[in-house]
Amino acid sequence: MLHTQRSYGGSCVAPHHLAASAGRDVLKQGGNAVEAMVAAAAAIAVVYPHMNALGGDGFWLIHEPGKAPIAIDACGPAAGLANADFYAGESHIPERGPKAALTMAGTIGGWHEALKVASTWGKQLPLTTLLAGAIRHAEAGISVTQSQEALTAKHVERLSQSPGFSDSLLLNGQLPREGERLRQPRLAATLKRLAEAGLDDFYRGKLAASMAKDLEAVGSPLRLADFHAYRAQRVTPLEVTLQDATLYNLPAPTQGMASLMILAIYEHLKAAEPNGFDHLHGLIEATKRAFILRDQNVTDPGRVPTPLQDLLSEENIGLEAAQIDPQHALPWPHKPAPGDTIWMGTVDSEGRAVSFIQSIYWEFGSGVVLPESGVLWQNRGISFSLNPDDLRGLAPGRKPFHTLNPALAKFNDGRTMVYGTMGGEGQPQTQAAVFSRYAMHDMPLQQAITAPRWLLGRTWGESSTNLKLEARFDDALITALVTAGHDVEVLPEAFSDTMGHAGGIVHHPDGLIESAHDPRSNGGAASL
Repeated sequence: MLHTQRSYGGSCVAPHHLAASAGRDVLKQGGNAVEAMVAAAAAIAVVYPHMNALGGDGFWLIHEPGKAPIAIDACGPAAGLANADFYAGESHIPERGPKAALTMAGTIGGWHEALKVASTWGKQLPLTTLLAGAIRHAEAGISVTQSQEALTAKHVERLSQSPGFSDSLLLNGQLPREGERLRQPRLAATLKRLAEAGLDDFYRGKLAASMAKDLEAVGSPLRLADFHAYRAQRVTPLEVTLQDATLYNLPAPTQGMASLMILAIYEHLKAAEPNGFDHLHGLIEATKRAFILRDQNVTDPGRVPTPLQDLLSEENIGLEAAQIDPQHALPWPHKPAPGDTIWMGTVDSEGRAVSFIQSIYWEFGSGVVLPESGVLWQNRGISFSLNPDDLRGLAPGRKPFHTLNPALAKFNDGRTMVYGTMGGEGQPQTQAAVFSRYAMHDMPLQQAITAPRWLLGRTWGESSTNLKLEARFDDALITALVTAGHDVEVLPEAFSDTMGHAGGIVHHPDGLIESAHDPRSNGGAASL
């Protein structure tokens, strides 16, 4: 796929075509970018259950022309009972099952807060309209994707031990196959309840009482008090100014700082041409510098040792760039951060734009599906350490480290760009690849996403931390990277899921909207 979509009426990009269509349908009915995103977010939680669910977290960047971007942190904190006593006898937090379901699900609170932001933009569509697509897909059934089949097969032995998983995400106890129909009637009923009672019912209504009861019954530390206490928060986004644009991303507990830092450092090293040695080596080495600082500083927002915006100062970026050897790779033993999620973008006809990311962390999260509501719960809390002295040590009320980070750029010439991807450690790297190709090296948007990609470190489903390249890279480039000291692994696939599922939308001052999605996903760019 090499052709960028162009339109004037609005666009929604998502890693599943039905989610993109749900957002586009809301735009068609006169909805704005935020309303379209809520529709897409609800749909993706139904049609991509291995990647997403209502029981996860989310982060928003919302742009309204002429105003500063608004960021929403919809990350749920650790339960009031999630402490060392609860995990007594454990060397680490279990990765699956009820004890992995230890943080509040924040994403619905994020939808609620985003709709408040958009409430000043004019008449709002009802929730029944926004959630209609998701409800329909949950009731009528979804067509199982190849990635859902593959990831269910990969993890079914472990996940089938989690309460509710087999009843909800297997078909009569059997592995769901690509193209088969999977219905989720309890999830449909939950979405209907949210549409009728309002999104706050998830935290302070009948749904909250149901989910809290079920979580306690299966052995999670979450309780009704945790639901009642939760609200998504508007936060000040991080930003960095480049020559031609200002970039925005989310502060702690996300790795948004790293995404901004990579591109700011790369501007100091900018290659003459894209996709050659200088381009890849520069971004890879910038990634190493950014990840070192990320791991030293990003944690619960109340415990960050150095203000993250300070790390993005022009002086500090210059110092980091000066430490990069243009010909040799920094040795890279690194503790990786896995992760699983989706990124989606919307732009409406008024130029309002949303960069959004929603996650359950690992594939299928904790694996726990609540019996009454049909909600699959995340396992984001496993990123906590049980050592209380660690930067990311577990304590009640703390927010876990997040690989999630949606990106937004405002260009000096009036363009606005929303872009992002899923894929753990790969998120900042793919953002850097897509943005640098499009904005710094003048590649068309779709080609910037389609072109071969790389990943330093670990992403979902991978345990190695070397430099992985898709098979389409030139042999001479691969040789040059190896000669420079990079530990290179060439993947067999030309388009690998390991590289994440990226997307982007650019709004031009004259109203033109350019949209592109990743051929590595089941996604689409649905435009008006």
